[in-house]
Amino acid sequence: MSTPDGTPAQAQVDQAIDWLVKLRFDRPCPRTQQQFQQWLASHPHNPLAWHRVSMLGDELAGLPKDLSRRTLDGSQQQHSSRRSHLKLLALLTVGGSLGLSAREPLGLPELLADSSTATGERRQLQGSDGSRIQLNTASAIDLHYSSTQRRLELVHGEVSLESNPNDNRPFLIETRVGPLATVDGQLLLRENSQGLLLAVRRGAVTLFPASATARQVLPGETLQVSANGSFQAVTLHSDLWGWTDGVLSVQQMPLGEFVAELARYRPGLLRCAPEVANLKVSGTYQLSDTGEILHLLSHSLPVRVEFRTRYWVSIGAA
Repeated sequence: MSTPDGTPAQAQVDQAIDWLVKLRFDRPCPRTQQQFQQWLASHPHNPLAWHRVSMLGDELAGLPKDLSRRTLDGSQQQHSSRRSHLKLLALLTVGGSLGLSAREPLGLPELLADSSTATGERRQLQGSDGSRIQLNTASAIDLHYSSTQRRLELVHGEVSLESNPNDNRPFLIETRVGPLATVDGQLLLRENSQGLLLAVRRGAVTLFPASATARQVLPGETLQVSANGSFQAVTLHSDLWGWTDGVLSVQQMPLGEFVAELARYRPGLLRCAPEVANLKVSGTYQLSDTGEILHLLSHSLPVRVEFRTRYWVSIGAA
């Protein structure tokens, strides 16, 4: 019971979740401990599934034990499923890391991904093939390498890839709207409400959208790809690649759109009043300090930035 690439199957992950609840939030007896050891030894991939899932419990170490236990006990009284337990664990994990509950709980794939980032975090990775990979805020990817191919799965969020052109193995990228393939491409992928935003800077990139024919995407092109496989060229008010250099760079972007973009990098709630949403914003802002960006907005536009709490900010007319 395992996947073709040697990772734990979903059933093994589900079993590991059951054991996490039993061992971390119940009072396991010696027989339960013995059964757990037997389960670990019953398949070579069970220990890997347990290692990944048990990291959720480790993340809860900073929370009061009675809090996490009461939360799970409450869900049991409501006859919640295993998935409900996991969502609670995910919510507590993000809450423990950020000091507040997340805007939306992360699902199991994000928590078990090879690499992921929290809200406001960005991360650079070096693939074993020499490729350069960057994750934007609240993103997750899986990487798989074999003797014949390289493969990246965008689990959630946004990623940029600069494939090493000296490696002749094809680099496959899996997304929710369909796969892509390249050897020497430099590209950026961002999930959004319409599907996937794709931009190419260098190299040959082939898009295989769902229910559509393959399409060669050329350097300089930016496409919006929908879930049904259709795509169209788009023009943006921002530099799509800016975050890879740690900046949010925009030109005549409506304030409402700017605030929605900035909110991706801030935990909590950030709102823009409709009466100021059409004001235009231009400039380059450092993503390392979103509070300073809000301060600059209040001095460059006729708006008032109100901090009800650190995590509840409203922007309205001055």
